Amino acid sequence: MLGAIIGDIVGSRFEFDRGDKSKDFELFTKDNYFTDDTVMTVAVAEALIDAGRYAGEAEIKAALIKSMKKWGQKYPDAGYGARFIDWVLSDDPEPYGSYGNGSGMRGSPVGFFYDTIERTREVARWTAEVTHNHPEGVKGAEATAAAIFLARKGADKELIHMYLVKEFDYDLGRTLDEIRPTYGHVEDCMHTMPEAFECFLESDSYEDCLRNVMYIGGDTDTLCAIAGAIAEAFWEIPWEVIEKAVPYISEDILEVVRRFRAGV
Repeated sequence: MLGAIIGDIVGSRFEFDRGDKSKDFELFTKDNYFTDDTVMTVAVAEALIDAGRYAGEAEIKAALIKSMKKWGQKYPDAGYGARFIDWVLSDDPEPYGSYGNGSGMRGSPVGFFYDTIERTREVARWTAEVTHNHPEGVKGAEATAAAIFLARKGADKELIHMYLVKEFDYDLGRTLDEIRPTYGHVEDCMHTMPEAFECFLESDSYEDCLRNVMYIGGDTDTLCAIAGAIAEAFWEIPWEVIEKAVPYISEDILEVVRRFRAGV
């Protein structure tokens, strides 16, 4: 899941169409920071650890709600959507039908945690359903986790591409060059997931995957969190990139990363 966190940090300064759609940029500057993508990714990871690998739906969902509210209240200004932060700050645990891309960006820990794709998809659904229980929100979480699972199990890009199209009916027929001219900041799963997947599919390294995101623009921190997590599973992250990213990550978040990596 470190691939999602680093992706979030790299993409943060270009969010809201603040970039010039170029692959030529510094990965880390004084203007980079972690956002809600990191905070909620860590919340999901902690919930999975606390619930345990073999927990059932009720136990995992209870752990998710508890962890997401705890981390959201700890970092209330990380850049959440209005409906989500209302949920975080309320006493109401009920979902609210969202199809926002938050379900896709926070689900990466699931793809690294389980041993079968069936279990991966099942738990990914649960991570979405606690808030983003719209079918598109659920699909975004499942697809992200499934792609990560396949990548870490040695699937090639052709197989990952075919699986995402067959199982989730995503349109992955457009190249980045075709997406780029008209693509802008959007926060729903329908116009985030295919683009994030294409950024991974057309990349040749973890770093190149992140640069592909800035090439098309859009909700860059979230796109980088999704695509970067898949790229981490496929290639791993160069150590020099990790070293440069660590100073941007708070110690409490790093501690969850360490716990999670030890558990998988």
